[in-house]
Amino acid sequence: MPLEVILIDYARDPLAKLYGAYRTCYSPKTPPEVWSEIGDGTVSKDKIREFIAERLKTGHASPLEQVVFWFGISGVSRSLSHQFVRHRIGISFEQQSQRYVKYKEDRLEYVRPRTWDEAGMAGEYDQLMKEVTRVYRAALERGIPAEDARFVLPNATPTNFQVMVNFAELLHIADLRLCWRAQWEIRHMVALMRREIVKAVPEIGGYLQPKCGEKRMGYCDEPLKDWEACPIGKVRPHKEQIFQLFREYRAGNLVPLSEADLRKVEDAGNAE
Repeated sequence: MPLEVILIDYARDPLAKLYGAYRTCYSPKTPPEVWSEIGDGTVSKDKIREFIAERLKTGHASPLEQVVFWFGISGVSRSLSHQFVRHRIGISFEQQSQRYVKYKEDRLEYVRPRTWDEAGMAGEYDQLMKEVTRVYRAALERGIPAEDARFVLPNATPTNFQVMVNFAELLHIADLRLCWRAQWEIRHMVALMRREIVKAVPEIGGYLQPKCGEKRMGYCDEPLKDWEACPIGKVRPHKEQIFQLFREYRAGNLVPLSEADLRKVEDAGNAE
């Protein structure tokens, strides 16, 4: 079963909402005055984009909670869902029930990680899932309630979500789940969510990055061996490099600036 993500909807005119929220914080004007200027075009759309871009650089994140997205997600495993629902602030989940939904297919479309194929064990995996399906269906036929029959279902069982999430929480989710160290399935799901937002609202979609992104922390704080294995590790500094520079500074081991070095900066652009 393929993993699918659709952007169902998002709060109307999210950039105007962000502008209104930020202006409320940084202006003596009242919200009715701010929104009057937005509504009558006194503040242009370009001005709104420019203002938001500058505010986002400051790290002031609370207005981002007022921009909301709705996603439909299908074909993900229960392994993924157990991770996903750990995010609890600024996000709401509706998930397919195994108590009220009875799986009636001849063979349930389980999620199979590619590593099983690479290990040459896809046949064993499928055989086990086929047996689970047989036992599950037999349990239902014998009158065992779905809420009890589901006890045999594995983490590979697919599930579906409808999710409502604000942009502040999406940034946090992207920080963690777009990282190289994240589990491959949830990383792929969040990547598809990111691409949907980039298409819908590119002005803020570009801020959805792993935490090492230049619009996030800008460096990697994961174990060094994982940074070395990461495909983008070499274009992002590791925290140990930053700490080492600080230790050199504290120890007085940095190369001192000479008079000639200072003059190079001081005289730049002033040469006769």
